[in-house]
Amino acid sequence: MTKPISLLEIAHNIVGSYVAPGDISLDATLGNGHDTVFLARSIGIGGHVIGFDIQPQALVNSFQRLLQHDLQRRVTLRLASHADMLLHVPKQWHGRVRAVMFNLGYLPGADKAVITQIDSTLAALNAACVLLAPRAVITVLAYPGHAGGELETEQLAAWSQRLDQTCYTTEVILSSHDKPAAPRLFVIRKQADLL
Repeated sequence: MTKPISLLEIAHNIVGSYVAPGDISLDATLGNGHDTVFLARSIGIGGHVIGFDIQPQALVNSFQRLLQHDLQRRVTLRLASHADMLLHVPKQWHGRVRAVMFNLGYLPGADKAVITQIDSTLAALNAACVLLAPRAVITVLAYPGHAGGELETEQLAAWSQRLDQTCYTTEVILSSHDKPAAPRLFVIRKQADLL
């Protein structure tokens, strides 16, 4: 029997279909650096990743993971809220970002009381939309099963439904575990500019 594919693997597969060597990508929530390493590999030597987290331990964990794979030169880590990404992404990269990945909730192995907050997450998503290139993607892994996660997931769903449908398409992929508290993956695709 084959193992079901995880939502994280699905997110990586989707982002991988958008990102090419030389691209700019963002990891909005560093966590332990798994998405950061994936993005750094995908953008190649000529590309760059900027990663954000408010917890110093997330930057340490991510940097150590990047060192293990010799990818640290492709990445800039910022001890900052993802809500402030517009301040940390160089102006010349605005409108050129190919992918932004979010993995909401708490830092695995750390204080579970420190979680992503809906206000900063929505501000970050709005900033990500400004930064995206044409034909680009945002992925958001949401976890309604932890304290605060259900409200964040509901607000995220409402935000995604308000997006301009002439510019964006939104898809929600459910976990193979059919439970209300199971994680879900939001995929927001920006279309190519209309002529």
